[in-house]
Amino acid sequence: MSDIYNIYCDESCHLANDGQSSMLLGCTWCKKESVKELSAELKRLKNKYNSNGELKWTKVSKSREEFFEEIVKWFFINSEIHFRALVVPDKSILDHDQYNDGSHDTFYYKMYFSLLNKILSPTGSYNIYIDIKDTRSKFKVKALRDVLCNDKYDFTKQMISGIQHVRSHEIELLQLTDFLLGAVAYKNRTLSGSETKIKIVKKIEELHKREINYSTSLSESKFNIFVWRPSE
Repeated sequence: MSDIYNIYCDESCHLANDGQSSMLLGCTWCKKESVKELSAELKRLKNKYNSNGELKWTKVSKSREEFFEEIVKWFFINSEIHFRALVVPDKSILDHDQYNDGSHDTFYYKMYFSLLNKILSPTGSYNIYIDIKDTRSKFKVKALRDVLCNDKYDFTKQMISGIQHVRSHEIELLQLTDFLLGAVAYKNRTLSGSETKIKIVKKIEELHKREINYSTSLSESKFNIFVWRPSE
């Protein structure tokens, strides 16, 4: 019997005209059998620091700096859970007319394909959860599943058990994706308005042993980053 994995996906500034130059997609993943315990551990950390609301990068603040550093350390200590981010540094240079049938949505799902394609293996089975961002996004979930399955020759749809939209406040590991992706976005957008966020980014880089605005090798499965370029 193949291993079953859960993948929790989030995105940042994925719309074409949102005033942000870069777009990021990210996901955390682990074996399904580990989800319950990992989620419970995250909840215990929240209780320890009296931070029982939703874990989000936008909530990173000086008053709870120790809590967020603890989250980073917890992630890197746990071998069961992994993270991957895809960074599109500059949306303004994209030529959708030539490469994406004139559609930013087409490009968006191509990037989702690039994010997930390197994680999926025909020997595994996957449940993919995507944070709801807008009302239109749910209509393309089936198309994304079809593309991923066809790429892996999974014509019976057994490898990807399902892709569904969920709400992040209901799922602890999806909140972790938001937090880690937010840190990668902060670094890649060269932001510097928060000393605490800078510290959290540096803590990630310390444990990751490299800066998080560069691509890693595909063999790096713990904290993997792909900085996408048009020629790629």
